[in-house]
Amino acid sequence: MDYLLQLAADPTAWAALITLIAMEVVLGIDNLLFISILTNKLPEDIRPRARRIGIGLALIMRLGLLSTVAFIVQLTTPIFTMFDHAFSWRDLILVAGGLFLVWKATKEIHHNMEVHEEEAEAGAGKLLDISFRAAIIQILVLDLVFSIDSIITAVGMTDHIPIMVIAVIVAVLTMLLAAGPLANFIARNPTIVMLALGFLLLIGTTLIAEGFGAHVPKGYIYTAMAFSAAIEGLNMLQRKRRTRAY
Repeated sequence: MDYLLQLAADPTAWAALITLIAMEVVLGIDNLLFISILTNKLPEDIRPRARRIGIGLALIMRLGLLSTVAFIVQLTTPIFTMFDHAFSWRDLILVAGGLFLVWKATKEIHHNMEVHEEEAEAGAGKLLDISFRAAIIQILVLDLVFSIDSIITAVGMTDHIPIMVIAVIVAVLTMLLAAGPLANFIARNPTIVMLALGFLLLIGTTLIAEGFGAHVPKGYIYTAMAFSAAIEGLNMLQRKRRTRAY
């Protein structure tokens, strides 16, 4: 208890907490985007439940991983060398997660491009149907990848486990609040689906690059995503104005 009171009275601890919360929220964008796209493939009546279960299990997983933070840190220890790069378990997890994202996004893009002409209007932006269980499993797989990466990053910012726990809880609760509105927005705007799948391709290739030792500043990635989203927003506004004009 005295330890927690000392942290509460320490201005540097508060600064670390605010910084870590902001970082966790930003890193959670990737995960939230995947969850929104994936749950939109389920029947509409069970989408909210899938999002709540997926994000709830993500919170449990992250808190569980924080309890093994000493083991998580050891995942950065090199285990073998290939292509002049010393690979660690973290690198292999990032590469595997990146390959999964690239495969998933490519599969969905291919499905969207093959929509028959007579289904073009009704089926635009329609994703491959999956089962509830498959959606939860895929959410957890990506949660694991993003969780390990964010925890390793958090350990580099602070040594205080309570700060990490609070940051994770706040970030996951933010994801829970934002998941529904984001998923509904994507569902209402079919053209956003292709843009979002493009984002997943970008995130997947970034994870692969990180796994192979090529550091890609996150600021560049999110700036590119924000710019693309702004352009798509202008296109949507233009389409709405044309519709009203006719």
